[in-house]
Amino acid sequence: MADRVKVREQDPKVRAKNFDEVCFGYNEDEAALEASRCLHCKNPQCVKGCPVGLHIPEFIAELKNKNFEGAISEIHKSSSLPAICGRVCPQETQCEAKCVLGIKGEPVAIGKLERFIADYAREHGLEDNIEINKNGKKVAVIGSGPAGLSCATDLAKLGYDVTIFEALHTAGGVLTYGIPEFRLPKDEVVKAEVENVKKLGVKIETNVIVGKTISIDSLRNEEKFDAIFIGSGAGLPMFMHIPGENSNGVFSANEFLTRANLMKGFRDDYDTPIKVGKKVIVVGGGNVAMDAARTALRLGAETHIVYRRSENELPARLEEVHHAKEEGIIFDTLCNPVEIIADENDNVKAVKLIRMELGEPDEKGRRRPVEIKGSEFDIDCDMVIMALGTTPNPMLPKNTKGLETDKKGCILHDEETTATSIGGIFVGGDAATGAATVILAMGAGKKAAIGIHNYLMNK
Repeated sequence: MADRVKVREQDPKVRAKNFDEVCFGYNEDEAALEASRCLHCKNPQCVKGCPVGLHIPEFIAELKNKNFEGAISEIHKSSSLPAICGRVCPQETQCEAKCVLGIKGEPVAIGKLERFIADYAREHGLEDNIEINKNGKKVAVIGSGPAGLSCATDLAKLGYDVTIFEALHTAGGVLTYGIPEFRLPKDEVVKAEVENVKKLGVKIETNVIVGKTISIDSLRNEEKFDAIFIGSGAGLPMFMHIPGENSNGVFSANEFLTRANLMKGFRDDYDTPIKVGKKVIVVGGGNVAMDAARTALRLGAETHIVYRRSENELPARLEEVHHAKEEGIIFDTLCNPVEIIADENDNVKAVKLIRMELGEPDEKGRRRPVEIKGSEFDIDCDMVIMALGTTPNPMLPKNTKGLETDKKGCILHDEETTATSIGGIFVGGDAATGAATVILAMGAGKKAAIGIHNYLMNK
């Protein structure tokens, strides 16, 4: 079997100084050649590895024959955000992990092929002609992130009058504020995908904070929505609660990335520039940590990632770790902050770290990091970014009587229907599970759409 077709990328030394997309993607011939590697298994395991059940063999078969219109049509049967999924989904642990070719070689580049056909369809104006029969029922969707957009898309196709309520001034949720331009272009990709959702008749109202500027009760009783989907994400950042953490120059990754991505803090012609200084420490080892570190690097700082386990335990995608290393990010693994040291003006000047070693496995099977006593040392820095994960914002449940949550703040729900403790209200994505991936949120949105449809049709 032929080798996997390599994807062209910006040179690391060049891209480390700009915010242009790292990966150039396939051209038509490269995509068709890579598609020809697919074995078209009778029992395709790749589909079972996809949280939204993408019609993988079908779209690849069309792509192999350069029937691009047929390929995007197959994708749209199950996915509403293919240009996004093709870029940010962890295919290596999902669809591609199930590919038979991966047993003895490299799996088919399913993600890169999905990205190609989605980009081709956008650039050439290929659209599905979907006939929608309105059913007269209204559904409110809280949050315009991947869960909300996915749920809204499927409900609109089923004939519902759908309105999305977004707290920020721009739609897209984490796709807009959380993922950097060099991984996911905002104008070219995210806005275009949002427009595709709006073409189905979905309305999006921005600057509406459900639970503060408007309540769920008013959506039901005054706005007369028949059902509500909560896809508000997990935007509450976690901190370490160590001495000095309130010093000037300590950011959550959420705030840092929001300022860079949504407020264009990386551009000098905007009013909210980010001054990172000469050296930045990013604490954490997930995809968000990689995004924050690579953003800080592009803003001109020497950037270190501090992670308390070894490199083998990094939870970030291998591709993101590889790109970060290529660009010059320094990895300080088996280290953990114990104090943030500030100067007389309470500005960050250093981080005190302690070296770690791996002990016995924890409840998740990962070896637990243990401090090595007496191994503390300092690293000078100008900014510290905490990328330790996020939890759901408690504001909505707190201001909605009867909406139950677990001890982590996740909204309790039925696993099959996604129904919450309040009749007619459903939930999915990070608000229900805690922080996870874009594709898992999309899968949850799709499941919720089915749950809402069954509820309203049987009501």
